[in-house]
Order: sequence, then C-alpha cells, then structure tokens
Amino acid sequence: MRDERVAVIAIDGPSGSGKGTISQLVARTAGWHFLDSGALYRLVALAASRAGVDVTQTAELARLASNLDVVFEPSKELEAVVVLSGENVSRAIRDEAIGVLASRVAVVPEVREALLDRQRAFAGAPGLVADGRDMGTAVFPAAGLKIFLTASAEERAARRYKQLKDKGESVSLAPLLADILARDERDSQRAVSPLKPAEDALVLDSTEMTIDEVQQRILEEARVRGLL
Repeated sequence: MRDERVAVIAIDGPSGSGKGTISQLVARTAGWHFLDSGALYRLVALAASRAGVDVTQTAELARLASNLDVVFEPSKELEAVVVLSGENVSRAIRDEAIGVLASRVAVVPEVREALLDRQRAFAGAPGLVADGRDMGTAVFPAAGLKIFLTASAEERAARRYKQLKDKGESVSLAPLLADILARDERDSQRAVSPLKPAEDALVLDSTEMTIDEVQQRILEEARVRGLL
C-alpha cells in the first residue's frame, strides 16, 4: 500500500495532448518519480502480440499484465528506457500498431485491475507525476493536483504526424486523425475508468499553448497548493 502522504500530480488527457512530454518535464524539474501508465498498457499489448494472445482472451491478457517483468531505467534523453524481460523495448512499444492494440487492451477491466496496484506502487518520496487517462479519477483519486490536458483532435493529429515524420516514418495525416478520433471514442465510452476530467481537475487546453507555457502553469499550480 502506498504512503498517502506522498505528493502526487496526476496528469490525464487524450492521445496526443502532450501529457507524456509535459509529465516528464514536470517530474524532472521537481526531482520527482514519473509514471508512464500508457507504457504499461503498451507493454501488455506488445507481450500479447508476441504471444499470439487476442484481445478477446481477457484472462490471458490479465495474466500477462500481472506478470510483466518490466523496468523503467533513467536515461539522458527525456524518455526513460523501457526494459521488458531484459530486452530494451522502448522503440517497440511506440510502434503505431502496438499503440492501437494498447488502446483496445486498455478497455479490458481485468487488465486495468491487474495493473492498478503496480501503478500505485510508483508513488514514493519526494513525489510522483503520473501520466495517463485515469490517474486522477481511478488510480490516484486523492492526488494533490489533478490536471486534464487536452487539445483539438486536429492539433493532436498534427503533433503526432510531425513526431513520426521526424523519426523518418512514412505517414499520412488523415489516418492519424481518424485513429485519434477512434481512440477518443473508445477511451471515453469504456465501462471501466472512462477518459474524463476528475471533478476537481484543472482542465488545460494546450492547442494554443507552448510546452513551456503548459509546464510553467502546472508548476505554478503545484507551488500554490504547497506541493513543491
């Protein structure tokens, strides 16, 4: 059981909202721990893909989630190195196909339940910045600061397009937008922990904001609340 006295900043939002980058920047600036909950679901998706497990095989998916041999190793880059069963899978879990599969895996109640305690175990002194879609509503409902970071679907698709192009991948904008809209619908309509702002969350629309502006707004709010 985690220490309820540990400060937590929960940052939720839809795909492409920038919450991953912002969460890591806030955690680095504060000197806090960081939880990328999305990476856990991507790891389950990757493990399922490799094991030939279909999304309808809920019991087997839950078993994979419960037995993930995963380590998040710090790196000089912003993103942590993700090691699954001794293998660096940092790039493999960011594959678009794995991302799509992860969004389907994430709607399985048995998988979400299997990962709940593992996510909460990341909370340790001096504090935790948790990035996901239900951090403030389900995983850390008592978080001292809850942020719901969003942006227009068009802006989020454009960001993803640029990100993939910068990696040298051949992509088209229209399919990325369609995928984001489909993920939004899946995430918001799922029966367990649907994507929505916590009642006491601060909603930030980053469509017209820079990364630095978003980060500073969150840090400012954390200071006002006495978390930093």
